[in-house]
Amino acid sequence: MLKNHFKIAFRQLHKNKTFSVINISGLAVGMAAVILLALWIQNEVTYDNFHTKKDRIYELWNKSKWGDKLECWNVTPKVAATTLREHFPEIEKVVRVDWPTTRLIKYGDKKIFSYGHGVDTEFLTVFEFKLLRGNAHSVFTNPNSIILTKELAKKLFNDADPIGKTIKLENKENLTVTGIISTPPNNTRFQFEYLIPWKLVYYGDEETNWGNNSTRTYVLLKENISIEALQPKIKNLRKNYSTENDIYDMFLYPMERWRLHSKFIEGVETGGRIETVRLLAIIAGFILLIACINFMNLSTAQSEKRAKEVGIRKTVGAIRATLMNQFLSETIVIAFISFVFAVIIVQLSLPAYNTLVEKKLFVNYFNPTFWLLSLSFVLITGFLAGSYPAFYLSSFNPVRVLKGTFKASNSAINPRKVLVVLQFVFAIVLIISTIIVKQQIYHVAQREVGYNKNQLVYHFLSSDLTKNYEQLKNELLSQNLATSVTKTSAPLTEGWSDSWGFVWDGKDPNDRTDFDRFIVDENIIKTAGLTLVSGRDFNLKEFPSDSNALILNESAVKAMGFKDALGKIVKDGNNPSHVIGVVKDFILNSPYKPTKPMVIKGAGEGWFNVINMRLPDNSNNLNKIEALFKKYNPEYPFDYKFVDQEYATKFDDMKQIATLATLFSALTIFISCLGLFGLASYMAENRIKEIGIRKVLGASVFSITNMLSKNFIKLVVIAIVIAIPIAWWLVHKWLQDYDYRTSIKWWVFALAGLIAIAVSLTTVMYQSIKAAISNPVKSLRTE
Repeated sequence: MLKNHFKIAFRQLHKNKTFSVINISGLAVGMAAVILLALWIQNEVTYDNFHTKKDRIYELWNKSKWGDKLECWNVTPKVAATTLREHFPEIEKVVRVDWPTTRLIKYGDKKIFSYGHGVDTEFLTVFEFKLLRGNAHSVFTNPNSIILTKELAKKLFNDADPIGKTIKLENKENLTVTGIISTPPNNTRFQFEYLIPWKLVYYGDEETNWGNNSTRTYVLLKENISIEALQPKIKNLRKNYSTENDIYDMFLYPMERWRLHSKFIEGVETGGRIETVRLLAIIAGFILLIACINFMNLSTAQSEKRAKEVGIRKTVGAIRATLMNQFLSETIVIAFISFVFAVIIVQLSLPAYNTLVEKKLFVNYFNPTFWLLSLSFVLITGFLAGSYPAFYLSSFNPVRVLKGTFKASNSAINPRKVLVVLQFVFAIVLIISTIIVKQQIYHVAQREVGYNKNQLVYHFLSSDLTKNYEQLKNELLSQNLATSVTKTSAPLTEGWSDSWGFVWDGKDPNDRTDFDRFIVDENIIKTAGLTLVSGRDFNLKEFPSDSNALILNESAVKAMGFKDALGKIVKDGNNPSHVIGVVKDFILNSPYKPTKPMVIKGAGEGWFNVINMRLPDNSNNLNKIEALFKKYNPEYPFDYKFVDQEYATKFDDMKQIATLATLFSALTIFISCLGLFGLASYMAENRIKEIGIRKVLGASVFSITNMLSKNFIKLVVIAIVIAIPIAWWLVHKWLQDYDYRTSIKWWVFALAGLIAIAVSLTTVMYQSIKAAISNPVKSLRTE
């Protein structure tokens, strides 16, 4: 019986080639889109899922009132780790991980810049990255040791055994290779090419300051420990052990929540990346549904062609269940063929898709789970697409069919029309959402930055550049390679330090306003192109005391309540500084949020990481600048960055969402139009004699085309009316996540509606005009 079902299914495919191609194409594109989205979703939901102890791994977080908001953040004092080890028997292990840092690694005449972490010695016994050589419990026994990934070891040593070899780090420490590790998968928080012991990066005297939130701390709980019972103790960690009148609360945050859920508002977990995952899962579901709707529509549209077949089968004894099995078998065959084409589409598009989403996604064809899921996917798609047609076709009355009195439903409202409307509702919602996302990007990108990004270049400082800074600066200026040069604690596009501990006369003791803290050398206003409101720039030559001076932004002046800030004294800890200038606010971190109050401190702080250079207009002297950097920094490459390009990266995540929305909107419209094309083709074919008679009686091509098209356009207009309020609600809710956001304009909805009408009209008109200009003699010829 099953063999007979499949034989008939293939005969139907061959008999109705046009509809078969449309059905298979629509399902294949839909299934390919679902597979691509599923790969992205699977990568996200399995982040750090390979650690076998993941249920016992937690990250230490802070919680405290900052300004008028209750904030949560995961950067903690270094001393917290030693305190947890000594005073909490519920905790098995504690490890700290410093920020990923690019460092120079030398072996012989080979020099490679690699990124990695400084970690506590038990890192690899908590997080189970695969060690190819070495023992996780002893690789850091030697304080001057280093672990390399297999790829980095290959670059340094070729095929030689790397274990025991000595390499030089940052032209300072000689380190012994004690382990080789597999490259971390792309869906883990920790990305590195090397690991070094914590004490190579930090020293004991830095592990006593509870006020310095500067690292991430992770704990592994002992088995059968109740996290609910432990949390109250963790909450008072800083209050109980800090000697600095600390008022922070702390808590442990489970590993399973890190990637997708770590967004807090007023101290409460309120989503995060999981919202994007859910959104793309919904899109995937609707794309598959739209593809299945196409199949349903085209199958039921051809009902009259198969009515006699159903009538004869029922007359000779076929029961409804047998007929339904037959039609479902046909659908599953189509779903299987579509899946084969979908896999081909996925494989061909994966390189470009990976570039788009910045991941390394792949289909693991050797995993039995893949084939099990694929089979389930084909069957579910087949049943979803074929259930309604099977139910509909098998319901025909054999007496009416064989008497010739059967007519397919052509009522004002029927399932086929409802399904077309549903398709276009989703397509229009996606179009509107895509336009709004792009508007938000443009709106924020046009926001006044507060400094001149053009011709501004920065380069990270090394020990040689720090030592030779004055000579390098003088040559850059004397050779007119730069118009201004300064050192800063961080790039102008990033904030690396903040504090609520600033004190000034008249400050409310309960005021905990958080200030960005930025350290500069001199000439920061000239170099960055800041707008001076009052006072002056730092000038160490004329005013040596500027090393202990401050410049405030306007938000800081407002937060401190100064009418005239110049000359005012502001303390950072026990260090009093005088205000010499006020500048307009400029964007340091997120362009989607309001600028924070900022304190720009003078060179006396001594914490510099970046050299900034303002290049002359239309300058093209990077080769000469590189030569100077090689002269004063011979061991390092000239790794410069343009500030405007780095600022543009702040929009990368949003641009990725916009591109994905555009891509899948286009796919949705394409699939919807395939179905519309098939329906229009069928309707034109079904009314071919009517069209012939109308032409003989003098009907114009325009009137016939209008007759065939208007019903489809009505459905699209209905879809527009339904889609607009749904789309408005969705984009309005999405925009609430941004403090700086675009407004929702009426023309967006009008444009989306016009796009939908234009695309659908173009699709339908082709078949309508083709039918209208056909020769009536052929259509009226008797059979």
